[in-house]
Amino acid sequence: MSPARRFRFFWILLAAIGSFAAQAAQARSDAEEVQTIWRLLDYVAVDYSGAVANGQIASAVEYAEMTEFSATVRKGIAALPATSARARLIAEAGQLEAAIASKSDSGKVAGQARSLATDLLAAYPVPLAPKAAPDPRRGAQIYRENCASCHGARGDGNGPQAKGLDPAPIDFTDAERARKRSLFALYQVIGQGLEGTSMPSFAHLPSDDRWAVAAYVGGFAFQHVADGERIWSRDPSAREHISSLQAFTSLSPEALGRKVGREKADAITAYLRAAPKALTAAAPSSLAIARDKLAQSLAAYRSGNRSEAERLALSAYLDGFEPVEPILTTRNSALMARIETAMADYRVSIGRGLPVENVADKAAVVETLFADAETALSPDAASDASTFVGALTILLREGLEAVLIVVAMIAFLRKSERPEVLAYVHGGWITALAAGGATWAIATYAVSVSGANRELTEGFGSLFAAVVLVWVGIWMHGKSNAANWQRYIREAMGKALSRRSAWFLFGLAFLVVYREVFETILFFTALSAQGSGSAIAAGAGTALAILAVITWAMLRYSRTLPIGTFFAYSSALIAILAVVLAGKGAGALQEAGLLGITPLAHFPRFPALGIFPALEPLLLQLLVLAILWLGYRYNGRQQRRNETAHG
Repeated sequence: MSPARRFRFFWILLAAIGSFAAQAAQARSDAEEVQTIWRLLDYVAVDYSGAVANGQIASAVEYAEMTEFSATVRKGIAALPATSARARLIAEAGQLEAAIASKSDSGKVAGQARSLATDLLAAYPVPLAPKAAPDPRRGAQIYRENCASCHGARGDGNGPQAKGLDPAPIDFTDAERARKRSLFALYQVIGQGLEGTSMPSFAHLPSDDRWAVAAYVGGFAFQHVADGERIWSRDPSAREHISSLQAFTSLSPEALGRKVGREKADAITAYLRAAPKALTAAAPSSLAIARDKLAQSLAAYRSGNRSEAERLALSAYLDGFEPVEPILTTRNSALMARIETAMADYRVSIGRGLPVENVADKAAVVETLFADAETALSPDAASDASTFVGALTILLREGLEAVLIVVAMIAFLRKSERPEVLAYVHGGWITALAAGGATWAIATYAVSVSGANRELTEGFGSLFAAVVLVWVGIWMHGKSNAANWQRYIREAMGKALSRRSAWFLFGLAFLVVYREVFETILFFTALSAQGSGSAIAAGAGTALAILAVITWAMLRYSRTLPIGTFFAYSSALIAILAVVLAGKGAGALQEAGLLGITPLAHFPRFPALGIFPALEPLLLQLLVLAILWLGYRYNGRQQRRNETAHG
């Protein structure tokens, strides 16, 4: 490219970048203007009743504000980018301005303001919610430092600096007024301040902090937190109207009250503003699904539709309970095990065609356990300590199996003096980590990983790995005799492992690591919905440090072991892991509904060891043990024959 062309290309590129930056800045400016207009409309809808009563001006100051705000709204909409809806919005704004000028009824003006605010957001969509649930505890701290001096420690507007302020600071404990204010409206006032009052702008605070303060002050007028938690956890219809953070922050308690009743709306508002994380936690909504499916299943069974009852019973587990299983495991693993057993027992009772009364009794047991789970899964039950322990145990438990197998493969290749194949093993587990990251991204941003898909992935992956490990364990046992090992070395000396064998090791390393990564991702995704990010990071970091020490110790110790002892220990370890994975695979396929369940009463349950109170996993583990025993006996006979032949 000639200097002239390079110069021209540079200026074109610079102009394009400048244009893009200008467009981005304009878009931000337009969004901020829309939010300001929305806030003014919300203010008019709430405060107009204090300015006009019975067609007469009740407060000249507030009426002047209403007049000014309505004119500002009309001018602000006219200045927004042209769209097909802008002319209609300008007309609505003019009607609102005229209604205020004629001192119309407060109900009519409030309705016009709310309608215009809704139409505005439909025409110019802007985000009305934070990216994550606000933290009221952080909000309380900021409130004490910046707001309590005027609004009072209790939010009643009687702070030490409130005297002489005109107008007086807002009384956040006024329930009638608070019912009309959404959290977004509070957030807007905190960020932009309020002209004509002593309320300054706190735009210098980070957005998350402003949302936290909004959640905190928005709860002063609503006290029945316990009632709200009970309604939220047990009444699915109440949650239908607040299905997301945006619905939570943009819906006023008054609007919610028109849908569910004022008393119930006040209680739900009290709970959610005190514990916004309940919105992002899987527990309430997911257990509601489980309860609903369970009820539908029992109804179908009562009506004689056994196949539909079985389908709904399985859906109650996979779509309702299974998503909360990771969190419940970290909070109360014994309760989680009881629920899994009870739900399996319920499905078995349907499959066996037991009398309706017996099936209903088993459903009642599950329902009672769900109530206990809701208590364990409530945001109040979460703590940094429990989150740390959960992250630590999850990663340590899932990572240990993968570490044991991969380290055994690496140690074997070193003993075999085949360093050229190590790259395949390392490539396998590194690729598994990358695939796990891709799985996390897909599950988070594209599609959700259903309970059935999770169980099928875990089940088939475990069974395939178990089959491979049985073969590897028998092979290693056959080489535990020093003479057999030397014979193998002489036969293989000078030959590199075949490409097929190398790719086999790659596949095995990938499979065993990806299976554990997949499970860990799902656990951590669920845990992060309710836990502290710093506690999760600390727990995961501690687990990784422990796994690193175990890996280092195994590799170092394996170098000093005599070859026969190394293979004897390795074959025993791999045999144990094969039995464990066989049990885990069978258990996962049972949970996915692909394998029948024959319960074993009073049989122990140790999921980490693949032991479940059902006949099918136990039979499969016994089959694996039988195959290993036969393989070991065959190795023993071959060894004796070789000793006789070379004796």
